Amino acid sequence: MDVLEIKEDHIGDVVVLSLRGLIDSGTSLLLEDRFRSLAAVSDVRVVVDLREVDYISSAGWGIFVGEIKGFRERNGDIKLSGMRPDVRDVFDLLEFNTLLEPHASKEDAVEAFAPERDATSGGGHI
Repeated sequence: MDVLEIKEDHIGDVVVLSLRGLIDSGTSLLLEDRFRSLAAVSDVRVVVDLREVDYISSAGWGIFVGEIKGFRERNGDIKLSGMRPDVRDVFDLLEFNTLLEPHASKEDAVEAFAPERDATSGGGHI
């Protein structure tokens, strides 16, 4: 039986979903449900920490690709962090870097939202 654990934390106004296990056709619905509940709110910025994910199937990647539109329509976004080499190889092979922004760490991914946050809030420096 495949298992996917999802732990939710917050770093400032960024939601961090730390995943553990496998993301495949059996577990991807859990992730899809979580994304949809988050995407229902405007301006939600999400980092998905994949350090403890051993495998993402095409169904799993399909959830990321399918849900990103809902986030962006509401001025939010999803960034990925900490992909293991095998997971990153598939990500690169599928050329998902044109849709999803990967980062080495969750801290890097959270920091990548800073310019967007400044731009959407008017962020004017005097």
